[in-house]
Amino acid sequence: MTHLQEVVDVCRHYGISDATFYVWRKKYSGMTVTDLARLRELESENSRLKRIIAQQALDIDCLKEINSKKW
Repeated sequence: MTHLQEVVDVCRHYGISDATFYVWRKKYSGMTVTDLARLRELESENSRLKRIIAQQALDIDCLKEINSKKW
């Protein structure tokens, strides 16, 4: 069995495309389990911070709108 056929079989087993396999291999090859855990932790923190920034932008927009009205 060739390397390509093995990749196709693994992809079929896990229900992913060959392209996804190669993208993941390029992104994650050479990483240890500790590296992957840290990467996930950083991605989670980044997502949380983005939500905070989005909420702050909404709050600022609301305050600007309230402040611009004449009472």
